[in-house]
Amino acid sequence: MKIEYQHTFGLPRKIVWKYIKDEKVLGNAIPNCRTISQRTPGLYQSEINMNIGPLKDLFTLEVRIEKEQASSYCHLLLQGKGNLGEVSGNAHLFFNEHQGSTQLTIQAEVKVTGTLSGIAERAINGGANKGIERFFLSLEKEIKKNLYLSRKSRK
Repeated sequence: MKIEYQHTFGLPRKIVWKYIKDEKVLGNAIPNCRTISQRTPGLYQSEINMNIGPLKDLFTLEVRIEKEQASSYCHLLLQGKGNLGEVSGNAHLFFNEHQGSTQLTIQAEVKVTGTLSGIAERAINGGANKGIERFFLSLEKEIKKNLYLSRKSRK
């Protein structure tokens, strides 16, 4: 399954680049995230409570930064597992500066198995971009909150 998405952050690219890899910011932005940690540089592991209608599951996800070009490009490998199925895939993230904002373009290919496969297909066809959009809006809010707290602590 292919996913393409674009989001514009009202923040400079270097700021977005810095915080998009911050485990605290990510943990607060990912819905139902129980834990997230950076195991080694470029390797993140998380546990996410999944609630899809009557189905509930604890999903473990590993994201590895396979390749990156500072503040402009990142290639991710994804591997996840829960009782309802498994997910694997890769994503290309392109960061472009545009008048003080950051245009993020995502091109991903994901394979989903088990009970999750039917749910994922319906979600993609039914507008999964809404969930992706909510995540990036939440991520932007977390970045801005961290910037505010950082500036406030310097005073």
